[in-house]
This record gives sequence, structure tokens and C-alpha cells, in this order.
Amino acid sequence: MRFCLISPPIPLAPVSNLSYGRHRSLRICATADDGVEAPQEEVQTEESPSPSALGKDLKKVVNKTAATFAPRASTASKNPALPGTTLYKVFEVQGYASMLVGGVLSFNLLFPSTQPDLWRLMGMWSIWMFTIPSLRARDCPAKEKEALNYLFLLIPLLNVAIPFFWKSFPLVWSADTLAFFAMYAWKLGWLERTE
Repeated sequence: MRFCLISPPIPLAPVSNLSYGRHRSLRICATADDGVEAPQEEVQTEESPSPSALGKDLKKVVNKTAATFAPRASTASKNPALPGTTLYKVFEVQGYASMLVGGVLSFNLLFPSTQPDLWRLMGMWSIWMFTIPSLRARDCPAKEKEALNYLFLLIPLLNVAIPFFWKSFPLVWSADTLAFFAMYAWKLGWLERTE
């Protein structure tokens, strides 16, 4: 008769909640004639997580970060900007109008100048400063709120990274607008086929 004791997996390196690594287990076996075999080490590699598990982890991190840094209600009361109300429509119009005005400013059509100035910079950042907060202030569906949370984190990365490669206010605003509509298409399923 043979008995084995296997220790729980021990990580070989520190593992964060988003990364997966190798683990080691120690196995000690004994036989019925009191002979003890030498300890054996097993190295196990965890399977890489499924895409849905990574998506859930990413969604959790994005929502937590956006909830920490994005503007939110100052009171614990229910959001008054419900669909169908005037306030809901005001936030929606304000969001899309600020996107349009930001484009006009970044393309140098309003307050034209020959040099980079504050107006063009304001136009470049308008989607992040005005559009996303206006649209997040509404009581919108969960998928739309998730898209806005992703955009709240993605757009500053675009606005900082793109000028390293090409210094153009219109290009940055255009990339932000493209990211905005691409995120909405992805999260709200605009491109999915319905049968």
C-alpha cells in the first residue's frame, strides 16, 4: 500500500492577480513497509486564463479606476438625469456639442493662430474634459457607462502618446473621436449582426 502527501502549490515568483506563473508542489510518498521514498518536486504551470477571465479582470480594474478619478455625484441620492428628462437631454447635447466645438478649435477654425495656443490645446482635450463627463453624468445603460469608463482612461493615453510621433492638434482630436465611436461600437454592439 502506498500513501502520498502533496503540498499545496507554492508560487515560484510573486504573482499578481492579473498574471499567471509556475507553481511548485512537494510530494512525499510512503509505502506500507515503512520505507519512505525521497521527496519529489513537481512543477506545475497554470493554464493561461480564458479571454473572458481577462476581460472581467480588465473591466473590474477600469471600473474601479474610473470610479476613483472620474467626476461623480456629490450626493448619495438617485441620479436625476433619467432617460426622457430634460436634464438627460441637456447632458447629451452638451456632450456632443463640446465634441464638435473641440474639433473646430483643434482644427484652428475658431480663434485662428499660426502658433500652438491654449484654444487648440483645449480643443484637443475637449472630449476628455467635457464630452465624457457630460455623458457619464446621465443615468445611462451599463454598457454605455462601461464604454465611457474605458474612454476616460484611453483618451489621456492617446493625447499624451500621439504628439511624440506627430505634433498635430487635429490628428489627436480625430484619434480621440475615432476611439470614442470605436469604443461605443464595440461595447454597445453596433457592428454585431442581428438575426
